[in-house]
Amino acid sequence: MSTPDSSEIQGIFDRIAPFYDDLNFWLSLGQQRIWKLMTVKWADPQPGDRGLDICCGSGDLARLLAKQTMPGGEVIGTDFSANMLAMAARLDLSRHSNLSSGIDWVEGDALAMPFANASFDCATMGYGLRNVTNIPGCLREIHRVLKPGAKAAILDFHRPSQPWLQTFQQWYLESVVVPVAKRYGLTEEYAYIMPSLERFPTGTQQVRLATDAGFTAVHYPISGGMMGVLVVTKPEDG
Repeated sequence: MSTPDSSEIQGIFDRIAPFYDDLNFWLSLGQQRIWKLMTVKWADPQPGDRGLDICCGSGDLARLLAKQTMPGGEVIGTDFSANMLAMAARLDLSRHSNLSSGIDWVEGDALAMPFANASFDCATMGYGLRNVTNIPGCLREIHRVLKPGAKAAILDFHRPSQPWLQTFQQWYLESVVVPVAKRYGLTEEYAYIMPSLERFPTGTQQVRLATDAGFTAVHYPISGGMMGVLVVTKPEDG
């Protein structure tokens, strides 16, 4: 399978938007909320902070971030999929009206975000870094919009080092996730996950790329190394 370009990836996420949360439950073996809570904790949001959730999808991480920045805080969720942003806004109205006043949904590309330099105190990103067409460029862009001393936590799939876990991960994606996606008529949209994972840098490589972008960085493998969180900090003099 060839590497999709940004317009193809955008089309994929526009099409899967109505089913995104249900399918993510299966993708994460039902553990995604725990992983997202860990991700928000590593981003170190504080009351009154201005936070950013990049590639926000239906807004789970943005809402968890908003809870930690209250009172007085502000969170922006940004995504290049208009359908995903519409889903996030609808969920706010139907399930999370207590948080909606603290979150703005802004359409934007993770490679050229429509925000000023050094304008956020913390940031999160869930399942987005693997899908951008220029990972070093995305990391540089995150560095640009963060304030000195700010942290970002980036959650995504990871390739485990143990062969039996690699085998299990491949079996799970091919035998569970893709068939579930097929029920929604989204086989092709979710079949790209394994090739995208094979192209995705390992944790050690992600740390190196983040360091090159100007961060100090550490990568935390979770769930046996099938998932990982890259935590980056912009130096005070950055």
